Amino acid sequence: MASNSKVRMTYQAKLVDCAHKALRLVAISLLFLDLAANCHAKNNCPWLNEATASGLLGADAVGDFTAASTGQPAVCTFTQTAANFTRTLRITVEVTPDTHARLQAAAQTCGKSAEPMQAIGNEASMCSLENHNASSGEFVAGRVRDQLFTITFTTTLKDDPILTRAALKDKAHIAAEQVSGNLF
Repeated sequence: MASNSKVRMTYQAKLVDCAHKALRLVAISLLFLDLAANCHAKNNCPWLNEATASGLLGADAVGDFTAASTGQPAVCTFTQTAANFTRTLRITVEVTPDTHARLQAAAQTCGKSAEPMQAIGNEASMCSLENHNASSGEFVAGRVRDQLFTITFTTTLKDDPILTRAALKDKAHIAAEQVSGNLF
């Protein structure tokens, strides 16, 4: 009988040890799941995530998303701010029954300087924005089916070493590819 109780105690000790190991494994798994959930780029904007926008702006950017409301487009704004400048990437998207007419109105921002963009949605165009207070930027307007999108890419830093005139143009084109691709 003494030997049966020793076997039971040994068996119970092994069960308790296995239960402790299983609990440790579950605890570690939950820790990794929690870390994975907290270690992703914010993606409030449906067309471009914060990590991609940060890369386009040249440093970490903070994103903000405002959903569409009656008569107002959805707006994603990504901002990178430093002591002496602000870089901004702003995307608007609106669903409208007469997209072509709305696109023509949005493209008036460019006037005669609009440059057609090939393979970016439908009828997309781009132009440079110049402001007398030293800010510069690029503006894109295009459509995908019944969705009108605009992209405004600006910097307030005169002679910005990251967002030069050529870089602004290239990065606005990349943003337009991303946005129009996500709208399809």
